[in-house]
Amino acid sequence: MNQVLQAAQIGSRAARLRCEFSIGQSIGHVIVWVVLTLVTFGLALLVFPYYLNRAVLNRTEVLDQQGRPIGKLRCNFDLISSIGHVIIWGILILITFGIAGFFYLYRVVRVVLSDTVIEYY
Repeated sequence: MNQVLQAAQIGSRAARLRCEFSIGQSIGHVIVWVVLTLVTFGLALLVFPYYLNRAVLNRTEVLDQQGRPIGKLRCNFDLISSIGHVIIWGILILITFGIAGFFYLYRVVRVVLSDTVIEYY
């Protein structure tokens, strides 16, 4: 038991996360995604949740217990590796008249977090 406690104390370098995603960056993202949504007749909305989460994660720092940055999150998600996932969920959303969309959002978060790593400074 004591060894487990010591390992947890030694291995716990990070204390919390700090996100630096500003309102200006939010406005830029909204403008880009509104244009993409109009150009693709709404199909861009299927991939929007991935890139929204990715944008926020990529601007998040890992802080130590004193509040000093010790690393940052880097999301490696790309659409090419998940295009099948997007197509299948798009079809499910159409078939279920949008109900599958609620489950899709949870799945998106799982996929994006699984493709995220901590890069220590």
